[in-house]
Amino acid sequence: MALTPKNELSREEKLAQRDAAQQEALLREVDDAVRQGDTEEFVTKYGKPLLGVLLVGLAGFGAYLFWDSRQEAAMEQDSEVLVAALDQVEAGNLQSGSDQLEALAASGKGGASAAAGMLRAGIAAQQGKPDEAARMFAAVAADDEAPQALRDLAKLREVTTRYDSMASSEVIAALKPLAVPGKPYFASAGELVAHAYLDQGKKAEAGALFAQIAKDDDSPEGIRSRARQMAGVLGVDAIEDVDAVLEEQGLTEQDADGAAAAAAQ
Repeated sequence: MALTPKNELSREEKLAQRDAAQQEALLREVDDAVRQGDTEEFVTKYGKPLLGVLLVGLAGFGAYLFWDSRQEAAMEQDSEVLVAALDQVEAGNLQSGSDQLEALAASGKGGASAAAGMLRAGIAAQQGKPDEAARMFAAVAADDEAPQALRDLAKLREVTTRYDSMASSEVIAALKPLAVPGKPYFASAGELVAHAYLDQGKKAEAGALFAQIAKDDDSPEGIRSRARQMAGVLGVDAIEDVDAVLEEQGLTEQDADGAAAAAAQ
């Protein structure tokens, strides 16, 4: 009796493999048909709403791109106005520069409008029109759309322009919020507030504020030097590092001792 080689399949095994392959192919066809039917049903049911959402999204994105390009173009135009006005001012044409800035200053465009307003106020001050300059500075300081740093600077410039005509209490009320260590205009505002304290006879408050300014490393050296001198006059020690101060003034410790001895005689 002949034996079936191990590498050959019997007739029954071959039939079983064929049936399995046919069943697998049938299952794939059924699955594909089901998938296709599900897709057609989904597209039929949700295709139009999804298309509408897609179109709305594309329209919104297009509108944003258009708005962004318009904003950029407007900013470029505002910058050109500011630069052209500055060119006129540098050329000595103050009134022409102010006239070019008038529309932008009144446009209410936030930072650009505030910058134009500050420039016009500065021009008015340079033209010897302090009341007009103060009014323009006050307008920028009151503009809620302007950056806070510009508003604070405008308030400081307004008070500086009107200082001689203001009561000491008005100066203090206007600038005391700015005369705080860490604020951008602490030194300039603090110096004016300290002088207003002196006008009121409040030497202790003035001396303490001058000392704060003198010790503030972020303040301009010119203001710190004046504040140091004023604090000393008022009997307040405003020097933390004597050697550093002497070095700044080009003096030695012997020079300082000699000056002190001469003053005592």
